[in-house]
Amino acid sequence: MTWLPDGRYVDDAPYIDTTDLSAPERQEFDAPSWVLIWRRFKRHRLGLIAGLFLLICYLILPIAGFIAPYTPNERSAEYLYSPPQEINLWHEGRFVGPFVYPTTATADLVNYRWTYETDTTRPMPLEFFCEGGTYNLFGFIPSDTHLVCAPPGATIFLWGSDRLGRDVFSRILYGAQLSLTVGLIGITVSFVLGIFFGSIAGYFGGKTDWAINRVIEILRSLPELPLWLALSAAVPSNWGPVSVFFIISIILGILDWPGLARAVRSKFLSLREEEYVRAAEMMGARPARVIRRHLLPNFMSHLIASATLSIPAMILGETALSFLGLGLRAPAVSWGVMLNDAQNLASIEIYPWTAIPMLPIIIVVLAFNFLGDGLRASLDPYKS
Repeated sequence: MTWLPDGRYVDDAPYIDTTDLSAPERQEFDAPSWVLIWRRFKRHRLGLIAGLFLLICYLILPIAGFIAPYTPNERSAEYLYSPPQEINLWHEGRFVGPFVYPTTATADLVNYRWTYETDTTRPMPLEFFCEGGTYNLFGFIPSDTHLVCAPPGATIFLWGSDRLGRDVFSRILYGAQLSLTVGLIGITVSFVLGIFFGSIAGYFGGKTDWAINRVIEILRSLPELPLWLALSAAVPSNWGPVSVFFIISIILGILDWPGLARAVRSKFLSLREEEYVRAAEMMGARPARVIRRHLLPNFMSHLIASATLSIPAMILGETALSFLGLGLRAPAVSWGVMLNDAQNLASIEIYPWTAIPMLPIIIVVLAFNFLGDGLRASLDPYKS
């Protein structure tokens, strides 16, 4: 200890940092940004559950033909409007394994409807890893193996059959391949256009900003549904289902980009005045590099959350067009095409299971909204 002339003293002992670097509080600050985002996202339980559900849905898409008992257009002429069937395990107190009871269709000429009688005395076990209709596994591998099949003389309509005797459950699985993919393609087109025009308008400003804003205002002033109908009606009727699918996806993407472009523009207007942007410009960085390396990364969290919230709009757009008969058409299978077959309210009143395709649309749209809300909360840098 050393005394100073003014009466103070200085401790000569060496300084020892007593901070515990392994403490959880220290680790919280030293963790990478993606770890911090994941920790915040895990606390949003609804968003986490929705994300896991959507992950499972997209993992099922390549193997939908393997899980579905039937092919999408496989018809059973003797089972028109067959009601949903139960899969049972026990028969008269004895464990049999997964089985179904055979049903017999009869025409009710008084009420003009089909009625089905179930023979509960004959349990018929289901077949697993069996041969059925041909489909393409992962989109390009021909296969005829199905996870489960109905035994000879019986059917397995988990969610009933439609007016042509086609299995609703199988068609929903196949329809998910188009209905869930159209959102990804549409959002890709929308993001490419929105980020491109929004970044140019926000970074350069001036006449470029004025011209792009006028185009955005014109597009946003047009009524959305009539514009969808007009563009979809312009698609030639002799085009195949795949061509129509891609055209519908591109149309949805083209009409969705103005909103994103405005958000990107407003963000760039504020970011372009930051010191690190000015420094990059003074060092000779070109506008494309400044936008790509300095501006967009600071805006990426908003883009990710915006993407998850925009995909449901794409799915609903395809469903609306197909429901009105101006989107995908048979023999293509999507949830909108299936709802188009259920337009007859009298049939829905008698056979309510034909409206089941509404359920996956509602569930998937809600899941995307919950996921987007969770991502938006976890990516917010000002939220702990």
